[in-house]
Amino acid sequence: MQFMAKNKPPDDFDIMHGSKKITMVKNTKFLGLTLDSTLSWKPHIDTIAPKLSSGGFALRLLRPLLSLESLRMAYFSYFHSVLTYGIIFWGNSRHSSAIFRLQKRVMRIITGIRNRDSCREHFRTLKILPLQSQYIMSLLLFVTDNKDLFQRNFEVHQINTRNKSSLHQPPSRVSIYQRGAYCTGIRVFNSLPPQIREVSHKRQQFKRILKEFLYTHSFYILDEYFNCKTTNDI
Repeated sequence: MQFMAKNKPPDDFDIMHGSKKITMVKNTKFLGLTLDSTLSWKPHIDTIAPKLSSGGFALRLLRPLLSLESLRMAYFSYFHSVLTYGIIFWGNSRHSSAIFRLQKRVMRIITGIRNRDSCREHFRTLKILPLQSQYIMSLLLFVTDNKDLFQRNFEVHQINTRNKSSLHQPPSRVSIYQRGAYCTGIRVFNSLPPQIREVSHKRQQFKRILKEFLYTHSFYILDEYFNCKTTNDI
């Protein structure tokens, strides 16, 4: 498979192994993730959507039989485990909105609310993170668990600014890189409220406080997080 920009035609070359030509493919499966040549993540999302739909169907069958708390536990078994796998890679894809629609459908099944009713308050009550809130959570745990991959601004330049302790954002004009886990993780971490960022070196405490913050706000899109008054400006 040849990785390339969305509007760029593939390079025309042949790769041989012995006397056999290796066939070029547009997507391939790697460690449970379906990679495509432009990293749009659409093939992966198309792969997990039926699994999530099946989880929703199972919850629909269980709803008359179980309490709300038991349905919540079933949600984490049937739906959450599929939704969160590899989310730091595909969660920022424009195609991920299809998964969020499935998640809201499942929330309506669990709570018994109507199709046009808002799910946000029910996400808060049941302490289930909406897709983008879960994406933020997973990104931040990735950043704090891999601090050696990142630099602070004061390590890169000696300019004494109020953001000198923030993570350094490397310059790039490539949109795929800017939207990827590394760059987005930096932006999300730098926008954390100071009281949460200050405990990022204490994983369990950080995770607990971060979860409560995300439960409270129940962000549906990344812009809600970046524009939240309790977060820092980038």
